[in-house]
Amino acid sequence: MLQPIKHVLNQKRIILASGSPRRKELVENIGLKAELWPSLFEENLDPRSFKTFSAFVEETALQKVLEVEARVIAQGTLPDVIIGADTMVTMDGNMFGKPTSESEAFDMLKSLSGRSHTVFTGVVVKLPNRVVKFTETTNVMFGQLDDDQIKGYIATGEPMDKAGGYGIQGVGGTFVERVEGDYFTVVGLPLYRLCSVLYDLFKDIEEIK
Repeated sequence: MLQPIKHVLNQKRIILASGSPRRKELVENIGLKAELWPSLFEENLDPRSFKTFSAFVEETALQKVLEVEARVIAQGTLPDVIIGADTMVTMDGNMFGKPTSESEAFDMLKSLSGRSHTVFTGVVVKLPNRVVKFTETTNVMFGQLDDDQIKGYIATGEPMDKAGGYGIQGVGGTFVERVEGDYFTVVGLPLYRLCSVLYDLFKDIEEIK
């Protein structure tokens, strides 16, 4: 999708405001040359103060971007594009973030077993003079899990830095019976929508000779 504007994007300084190796891999897979700047934002926003889950993840992504932008500017440079994202898992109106302990990871996965949940990923694309925000949602259906399967998965260490306590692109993907929506939303960066936004932002820029 980005091929018609690759000559433009290749001349831009693009920063990914994330420390996620999964998001880094996704960006590289679509051919973007991006610098990885893990955000230092504490992610301490209260989801109860937002009207929707979408508003919460978009604001968290924006704060990640703004924190990284401030550090980059402090070094005397101005990035052309900064991309930030935030992902969370929801079910029955409750939010499942990254588990803080193995027991919490167990409780999360136990509650997700045999049920459908919704993954929200909010994305912010910031140019020097423009900000685009959007959210994608995907429904994920887990199969039935027994306690030994959950404990065995937790023992791999994979759940501990993942929203909802699982990684769909790793061993956690074996728990997923089906996905309704963009798979990459669950991984942490909805590629179709991101590429659509980038294309709309840069398609009218003529090639610099």
